[in-house]
Amino acid sequence: MSRKLENKVAVITGGSAGIGFGAAKRFVEEGARVFITGRRQGELDKAVAEIGGDIEAIQADAASLADIDRVYEIVKERAGRIDVLFANAGFYEFGTFGEITEEHFDKTFDTNVRGLLFAVQKALPLLSKGSSVILTGSIASIKGFPSFSVYDATKAAIRSFARGWIVDLKGRDIRINVLSPGHTETPGLSALADQNVRDMMKANVPLGRMGTSDDLARAAVFLASEDSSYITGIELFVDGGVAQF
Repeated sequence: MSRKLENKVAVITGGSAGIGFGAAKRFVEEGARVFITGRRQGELDKAVAEIGGDIEAIQADAASLADIDRVYEIVKERAGRIDVLFANAGFYEFGTFGEITEEHFDKTFDTNVRGLLFAVQKALPLLSKGSSVILTGSIASIKGFPSFSVYDATKAAIRSFARGWIVDLKGRDIRINVLSPGHTETPGLSALADQNVRDMMKANVPLGRMGTSDDLARAAVFLASEDSSYITGIELFVDGGVAQF
């Protein structure tokens, strides 16, 4: 049985933990050569050791344009192209309306919107014919959450990018889709919400459980592979049904 990403070159930003880590693991299992990025070298080293196989880590800050340039220089030198770009790096923290600071706004938009935009734009010269770009969105693109309005807005912006970019890139044979998780068990969520809060979140999920990184990774493989060759510009919710009510 052939693997779905055989001989594909994939770059995953924010690939050392959570959804990015799950995707990196699945991509390697499906035959891809994978480059992951992240800010913490120690976490990157742990991810590479745990996943094994054809994977390489590049330390980089997703909000730094200089770091983005350096990542693509390395990828170009070592692989020559990108077949799958998973722009997954993101940042979130609470920011209650009425108390939102410039620092909170700038930090959230710099990583989630500005960083993502340039991560994709700077990859364009390396993206191969038929390549797939996956943007990590969120159910927050269409739902409001308390003290999360700035984060919500960044995810709505990402959704809008996909609609605009598929038109801008018409004729390039590059697919761009948004993968939007719902309530997903990740280290980031554990740091933000205690068990009681996570139990309340779980109670709202029609499928009756929290999502896992592997749930998102399986969907990412679908969007990265030829299985979705005629799909572009969509927002795929992987959320147990939460976004539908």
